[in-house]
Amino acid sequence: MSFFVDYAASSLNKVGEELCGDIVEFYRSAHSCIAVLSDGLGSGVKANILATLTAKIAITMLKEGLSIEEVVDTIMQTLPVCQVRKLAYSTFTIVEVDTDGMAYIVEFDSPSIFFIHNNKIQFIKSIVKEINGRKIKESRVKLKEGDTLVFVSDGAIHAGVGNTMNLGWGWNDIAAFIEDMPHSELSAKLVTSKVLDACDALYVGEPGDDTTAVTMKLIEPKKVTLFSGPPKDRHRDKIMVDYLMCSKGKKIVCGGTAANIVSRELGEEIETIIDYNNREIPPIGYIKGIDLVTEGVLTVRAALEMLEKINSSIDISFLYENNGAAKLAKMLFEDCTHLYMMVGRAINPAHQNPDFPEELSIKYKLLKDLQNVLQGLGKVVEVEYY
Repeated sequence: MSFFVDYAASSLNKVGEELCGDIVEFYRSAHSCIAVLSDGLGSGVKANILATLTAKIAITMLKEGLSIEEVVDTIMQTLPVCQVRKLAYSTFTIVEVDTDGMAYIVEFDSPSIFFIHNNKIQFIKSIVKEINGRKIKESRVKLKEGDTLVFVSDGAIHAGVGNTMNLGWGWNDIAAFIEDMPHSELSAKLVTSKVLDACDALYVGEPGDDTTAVTMKLIEPKKVTLFSGPPKDRHRDKIMVDYLMCSKGKKIVCGGTAANIVSRELGEEIETIIDYNNREIPPIGYIKGIDLVTEGVLTVRAALEMLEKINSSIDISFLYENNGAAKLAKMLFEDCTHLYMMVGRAINPAHQNPDFPEELSIKYKLLKDLQNVLQGLGKVVEVEYY
């Protein structure tokens, strides 16, 4: 079976710093996912530069299939030397997981990775290699559905030092905390958020170091099909609705015209559900056989704004609000790994001057932005225009 890697990463900046000294890069190909967490020496601008260089070099070289020996050697020869500490490196963790669940892990001077199987922390056997005078840990482990990998920067290990805790949180304490989570119920984002919430609490809201958590969880693919906008050729209405109803997974219809097309072709009435707590977002509808029916431009715009906030937010409770935009954003984020978007090219005069090129229509741009944001969140998105 081909699995999907649910991925999430978030950071806390050291108090008083605008730039984070931890950088995460993520890449998804047809065969695997690669995540790189780099922790630059110190904090602030210099740390951010060191970490960015390390992460960019690593992810670019690994995407091209170069060996870890070449990656580490290039990093060591590229990074500038800190004049104060006479060191020229960032610590890093690299994790690659293929669609069969085989994980390859490389760690350089970073906290050991947390591997959760059946809600228990498991030991991963590793070997030590020396590359260009630097020692790295290398390991491989076969993941099964539901297995989770969590890796953190040393800001998490040191959380609370000299404040709420004498010696910091510590690896074993974090492991116990992660082990207590109900992993079968949590997405990668929620696992990440819980770890950072705890770190922030130990730091009493003033992190003494840049703190980052990254989670990769092996899950079964979850497919969603979204239909928005009528096709240019009205004779294709039935084709689009037939495809929507035959598709696997959840089904979403965005826009009044699209909803009317689905209602007509299925012979089902649209029921408007006026039960919401945000008067600025139109109510949702209900059509038998469709998981979510929403208004178009206003709802998609609001959902897009919520999705854009996810990477920079630890608290994502806004996804659970009782309105159409939150329901749409939640379904696309938590209940979707693969999204197929059917976008009609007919321009609604209410949204745009019909004399303008279709690429300039508000609806078209919003859906294109939605595609880009979801891909940035690690989703696989395919778009077809009608």
